[in-house]
Amino acid sequence: MVEGVSESVRVRRAYDPVEDADGTRVLVDRLWPRGVSKERAAVDVWLKDVTPSDELRSWYHHDRADRHEEFVERYRTELDGPAHTEAVERLVGLVRDGGPVTLVTAAKDVADSHVPVLVDHLQHVMKRT
Repeated sequence: MVEGVSESVRVRRAYDPVEDADGTRVLVDRLWPRGVSKERAAVDVWLKDVTPSDELRSWYHHDRADRHEEFVERYRTELDGPAHTEAVERLVGLVRDGGPVTLVTAAKDVADSHVPVLVDHLQHVMKRT
């Protein structure tokens, strides 16, 4: 689904069946996936604070095609900011504690969502620390 995802980090939709290889399942959406029970989602950790701010998410959804590049830049800036630091560090810790970690999202088009940006940011943070 997302190019460049390593063996220790996977990405799956919340509506996909859980797999044994998922490891720690981390929900990376601000809102709980519609129509998915907690049992079915099998989420171990819900990291709302690694998601784009409500303002950024709303702005992006009004014109995804023309705003994608700016969305990526603005979301990267948010991820580097203090509001996201603790959640990003927790996610890095989960991966470093032996993964695998599966990032779970309800996004219909994962490739056009915040998830690829988050995966890229996670990989960069892990390289520099």
